[in-house]
Amino acid sequence: MYLTRLKMIAVLTVSLSLLSSCALMTKPPREVEIKTVPIKIKITQPVLPRPIDMKDPQWYVVSEKNLDEFLERIKKESGGQLVFFAMSPGDYELMAFNLQEIKRYVKELKEVVVYYKTVTTVEDNENEPTKNP
Repeated sequence: MYLTRLKMIAVLTVSLSLLSSCALMTKPPREVEIKTVPIKIKITQPVLPRPIDMKDPQWYVVSEKNLDEFLERIKKESGGQLVFFAMSPGDYELMAFNLQEIKRYVKELKEVVVYYKTVTTVEDNENEPTKNP
């Protein structure tokens, strides 16, 4: 019985010494160095749509004073067909306001597109002058 206890103590001592010696003999961990490197990604820019090619309509201002003269002129120009599109001065102002709103919206949208185009352009072209579309 004494021998079994002695063997048990010997086995425990050897195993503890082996386990602790492995921890003592290892090198200290290396210091980890973290680097953040930006990656340049080439983003394909969309082709801008062609500019708007609007045609100028012919506007006539008709009042009671020039109504007869206007009717004769239109019959000659249109081959006898007569069609009216009427609008009050207040409605004309609303139409002009709406067109200005469309122009403002398109201009602001174009600025957003140009901003994102310049932000996503690769810096390789720094020496080249930038072109405004």
